[in-house]
Amino acid sequence: MESLGQKIDLRALDLTQLEDWIVSLGEPKYRAKQIFQWLWKKQATEIEGMSDLSKSLRDKLKASSVIQALAIDQSQYSQDGTIKSRLKLHDGHKIESVLIPVANDKRYTVCVSTQVGCSLTCSFCATGKMKRIRNLTAGEIVDQYFIINRQSLEKYNTPLSNIVYMGMGEPLLNYREVLRSTELLTSPNAIGMSPKRITVSTAGIAKMIRQLAEDGVKFNLALSLHAADDVKRNKIMPINEQNNLEVLMDALEYFYYKTQNEITFEYIAFNQFNDHASDAQHLTRLCKMNFPVKVNIIEYNTVDGVDMVKSPKERLDQFSKYLYHHGVQVTVRKSRGKDIDAACGQLANK
Repeated sequence: MESLGQKIDLRALDLTQLEDWIVSLGEPKYRAKQIFQWLWKKQATEIEGMSDLSKSLRDKLKASSVIQALAIDQSQYSQDGTIKSRLKLHDGHKIESVLIPVANDKRYTVCVSTQVGCSLTCSFCATGKMKRIRNLTAGEIVDQYFIINRQSLEKYNTPLSNIVYMGMGEPLLNYREVLRSTELLTSPNAIGMSPKRITVSTAGIAKMIRQLAEDGVKFNLALSLHAADDVKRNKIMPINEQNNLEVLMDALEYFYYKTQNEITFEYIAFNQFNDHASDAQHLTRLCKMNFPVKVNIIEYNTVDGVDMVKSPKERLDQFSKYLYHHGVQVTVRKSRGKDIDAACGQLANK
């Protein structure tokens, strides 16, 4: 069990651990399920608010445990309706979460972070210029959902419909806590969201993609591809040197074989770098592997200190049309929240 000094972090305990701990306090086992529901169904942030527990039990809990809730430090509002929130953790570190409304599709998505900073050094990404300080706990990941869901209800009178693990950090380098967070989000005893509404994104760690397959996860997987040949991908994503495209495609094929879950290639288009006709050909070849895949082409968003620029509309149109005419399922995503540094690759606690 994880503890803080002498106090237990209630959100760090699964139901079995919570039951064992409650019994050790001299309380009946069923109390654990009540507490678990307060934590994950009722989104309690304070023990005192657990009104169906006796005062004596609440006093015991307050003396021996804590709920490490996040707090909004600052929110910024984009002209397109996107809201970026900087959240303060219990130890003073900060992360960012983004509410992305797509009202015409009736989708309200939260983009959550999984690490404070990031250990990968993708050349185009603002988060990649920060050092990784620590992993987030499952509770801290889920709390982002709680906070942004309340924000969505207050601002748009609509709950969140989707979750994407595309914020700060590499989710598969925080494997255990990320998986536990998805279990809490989808469990009928907790939040009860459909796993098909969850997408976990990775820069490409083949070993962990295979582990996802072995663990039989139900959520969708996105690969931050951004270049369809090893020479270019090595240049902008050093992780590719240990996880080249052949190894990654083998891992993704295994993932699809074991799970049948949806796979997406995320592809940021950089002017005169990865938007040539030859790049479209290479990307088409990757999409014709032994598993179905769809491609999201993403407009690049300016990051301080990076000299890459977005592809102009005419080049983007030519690129996407090539893919479409060669049978690739492709969508060109309009960047949202870029005026508040909330778009893809821009999260850096600004």
